Amino acid sequence: MRLVEFWCIFIIIILANILEPGKAEVYIVTVEGEPIISYTGGIDGFEATAVESDEKIDTTRTSCSELVTSYARHLEKRHDMLLEMLFDAGTYTKLYSYRHLINGFAVHLSPEQAETLRHAPGVKSVVRDWKVKRLTTHTPQFLGLPTGVWPTGGGYDRAGENIVIGFVDSGIYPHHPSFVTYNTEPYGPLPTYRGKCEVDPETKRSFCNGKIIGAQHFAQAAIAAGAFNPIVDFASPLDGDGHGSHTASIAAGRNGIPVRMHGHEFGKASGMAPRARIAVYKALYRLFGGFIADVVAAIDQAVHDGVDILSLSVGPNSPPATTKTTYLNPFDATLLGAVKAGVFVAQAAGNGGPFPKTLVSYSPWIASVAAAIDDRRYKNHLTLGDGKILAGIGLSPSTHFNQSYTLVAANDVVLDSSVMKYNPTDCQRPELLNKNLIKGNILLCGYSFNFVVGSASIKKVSETAKSLGAAGFVLCVETVSPGAKFDPVPVGIPGIVIADVSKSKELIDYYKISTPRDWTGRVKSFKGTGKIGDGLMPILHKSAPQVALFSARGPNIKDFNFQEADLLKPDILAPGSLIWGAWSLNGTDEPNYIGEGFAMISGTSMAAPHIAGIAALIKQKHPHWSPAAIKSALMTTSTTLDRAGNPILAQQYSETQAMKLVKATPFDYGSGHVNPRDALDPGLIFDAGYNDYLGFLCTTPGIDIHEIKNYTNTPCNNTMGNPANLNSPSVTVSHLVRTRVVTRTVTNVAGEEETYVNTARMDPAVAIEVNPPAMTIRPGASRKFTVTLTVRSVTGTYSFGEVLMKGSRGHKVRIPVLANGYSR
Repeated sequence: MRLVEFWCIFIIIILANILEPGKAEVYIVTVEGEPIISYTGGIDGFEATAVESDEKIDTTRTSCSELVTSYARHLEKRHDMLLEMLFDAGTYTKLYSYRHLINGFAVHLSPEQAETLRHAPGVKSVVRDWKVKRLTTHTPQFLGLPTGVWPTGGGYDRAGENIVIGFVDSGIYPHHPSFVTYNTEPYGPLPTYRGKCEVDPETKRSFCNGKIIGAQHFAQAAIAAGAFNPIVDFASPLDGDGHGSHTASIAAGRNGIPVRMHGHEFGKASGMAPRARIAVYKALYRLFGGFIADVVAAIDQAVHDGVDILSLSVGPNSPPATTKTTYLNPFDATLLGAVKAGVFVAQAAGNGGPFPKTLVSYSPWIASVAAAIDDRRYKNHLTLGDGKILAGIGLSPSTHFNQSYTLVAANDVVLDSSVMKYNPTDCQRPELLNKNLIKGNILLCGYSFNFVVGSASIKKVSETAKSLGAAGFVLCVETVSPGAKFDPVPVGIPGIVIADVSKSKELIDYYKISTPRDWTGRVKSFKGTGKIGDGLMPILHKSAPQVALFSARGPNIKDFNFQEADLLKPDILAPGSLIWGAWSLNGTDEPNYIGEGFAMISGTSMAAPHIAGIAALIKQKHPHWSPAAIKSALMTTSTTLDRAGNPILAQQYSETQAMKLVKATPFDYGSGHVNPRDALDPGLIFDAGYNDYLGFLCTTPGIDIHEIKNYTNTPCNNTMGNPANLNSPSVTVSHLVRTRVVTRTVTNVAGEEETYVNTARMDPAVAIEVNPPAMTIRPGASRKFTVTLTVRSVTGTYSFGEVLMKGSRGHKVRIPVLANGYSR
């Protein structure tokens, strides 16, 4: 160590001992020196471990494994030495050493100690940890997998063979039929994967079974923050939430698993890649979500272990204010390292829709996935004694033999008026209601804010009605609370939710007229009647897909002043509404599915594993494709039309806060809805690698080049000229003045020479031209083309368009184009 560094550290140590410490927190620290993924040598005794861009480190080779292990120990020792020199033992706790994708560590210490670290020689960044949250089947048929995709890979029993999908989520319930291995061809060893399997501390059995090939949990930051409860959260990969099992089954669950609840089979469930392996990296927990320090450790380990695909149904609670740029923080920098290592990353776009700039997935190296409603809708109806039919939602059987039953409101059959403090009208406590008056009748209940916060559930209403001998139940929504959602919930007895406030009023008015009372308001007799229809069979709509109301929207932002980026997000749309999937018997994420084996839930959390599973199928067919090539294939072959051939619509709020449908834009769906069959054979790809992403960062205005070097260990190059020139399968110019020429490069991956005719169209405010108008490309060859955008009129809004490339052998390549014109 140089003398100057010694004296700097000596002074810092003295200051650290003088300062009185505040409350300890978790910090993520990056330090000088290359991580394993990019170390090219230069330190005596340690040979290079770096890989070419988009290549995996082959840690299964003995020589390579020894080099990696040796250099990893060296980095960890440096981390420990730095902390030991600065602070007394016992005043801090190092939680993780990050060695593979970034060089740094997570440490629990006081804010004053963090400030000391920030000024220590060799320290590049100190960022306070922040929280993340979960971003919460029929879809294989909807996407055409059984007939159009699986046969090309040898059938469903080979779809995803030997591809490992890593899930950074809430763990897994390994005993679920979607993951067990009986009645399947045995899973042999996979030499390319080296992850470990934790053992259940209670049963002493491994969480792995061949299908589940790795299972680990990460909770050091959660423990240090005092948020972790081992009894509730399970100090193992066991899923105590349900979310992780659900996402894993969407991407890679076994094919043909019957979805049975309450004596009814709702169909057969399957993952997108039913033969793919599952590697579990639990970093999310049921009560508090998770912490970035744990998530980064999980991703770092997953890439080191050799996963091919990463599925991330996780995002920050809000943009991390501790960093200036959306792309440059420990989380996104770690994912950049993962992509450099050849791992495709699918991340949920977020559930903040339908409002603009609500995305929580920002970076160009990530596939950010928006959520669609597919073609399956569940509806039901209540027929009143006066003949009126009220539409509602109810995944339930009908009342018997088309017979009408007496309607009895919960607030008219309360046993003791003193229990009103319990809000008996929401029908959560059967002991509060008079069974003699309810038995054989339909129980009317009221929807309260308790259903929004999760302290009340439709499942519990159903259980209450059943325990009281009711013929069925109706849940009336008189006012819509913020955060309310009215998804169909499977129940074992006839039941319906009247979600439309006006329809609920009709029901209440009918009940009042048909229920005579004495002068005190007590009911004399119940005269109103009704019958509940059969809601078990789905209705298939041609107006699918649609962009779900909750799905986060663009424009993408480059910093936390919400300045817009020259990069389209989300990237792609996939099914994410009312998705059936595996559930943990311990799961508490959805109160309506506690104790169940399956759940039907919504969120971009459900959309991301659809893309992860489809990416696994592409990786299986094209094992040497880069993450960018896979993303390009998904995006350029996607569709902007629904099944009826009309433009995709997006759910949006009207001025009265009612839901309406509007024509969707790329800010809603990215390039469009995924089309797996065409994605396997895209014709052309827009490829990009680590250096391209570095060029994107270096040319983005406002980003500190020192901050870039802190996270990438690489000096800037500005040869790209402008971030809009990143070779992505979309073009976005957030601030177009006069004319901008954007360049793209395509590569022929079809195996045969093909001639493409290029055309472009754009909204009238911006002129568009593509050159050359045609080009012939040999197999494996690449060609450049330009897109010229010119402002015609300043409208204050984005103009949307596309470049369409039609090949002579039938391939169609389409990329969205967006530009916001300014006068200067």
